[in-house]
Amino acid sequence: MKKIQLAILCFLLTFCCSCAQQPNKLSVTIFGDSYSTFEGYITPETNLTWYFLDRPVKDNDVVSVEQTWWHQLLKKNGWKLCTNNSYSGSTISSSGYGKADYTDRSFVTRSTNLGNPDIILIFGATNDSWVPSPIGEYKYSGWTTEDLKSFRPSLAKMLDYMTKRYVGTELYFILNSELREAINESVHEICQHYGVPVIVLHDIDKKAGHPSVAGMKAIAEQVDAFVQQAHKASQKSASSKGMSKAPKHQKKR
Repeated sequence: MKKIQLAILCFLLTFCCSCAQQPNKLSVTIFGDSYSTFEGYITPETNLTWYFLDRPVKDNDVVSVEQTWWHQLLKKNGWKLCTNNSYSGSTISSSGYGKADYTDRSFVTRSTNLGNPDIILIFGATNDSWVPSPIGEYKYSGWTTEDLKSFRPSLAKMLDYMTKRYVGTELYFILNSELREAINESVHEICQHYGVPVIVLHDIDKKAGHPSVAGMKAIAEQVDAFVQQAHKASQKSASSKGMSKAPKHQKKR
């Protein structure tokens, strides 16, 4: 009887230790435009998509969700997808193509529907650069409907809301390559104001203006490298603070 009890105790100890060594999987929300869409994998499903099954390879060779940058990133790290609220053609401001009103699909409007993740990866500003949306002025409060037709006040309003709504969530802004310089400067300035790190992409291969298989792989690798480095820096900082708070030994009198 004692042997059975001992065996059960050993099993429970082993199980508990193994569970303790397995950290909870981080949940990630993807908040983007066409670069982050794929048919059947965006929420809400009424969002427009650019990548889809059976796409002609001559147009773009990304034909499966496993090839998307975000799927590769999550799979590599064992993270789970909270939600992917990406919308093809969406702008951060309300100014769309052909002077259309994009309020319904703007990042500002959609920022309220991102779930409750550990990490939010914001991948926008590409369409604002392409439209092109008015740049506007730097403005950090009191936004009007007219203000939100421009990029700078729209980005500020979005980040102001997100940093308050998603407290305790890691926010990162992914900045595409080959955008207008005014967009790049604005993203850096406004993200710095709200303490949101900017992941600056480079050398992204594209077909029809969108990441190819090679481009998706490059995005996944660059985002992963940045986030992993940020996590290491955060852990090092936390460790240093813990050491500084440790009680000092009293000197002998």
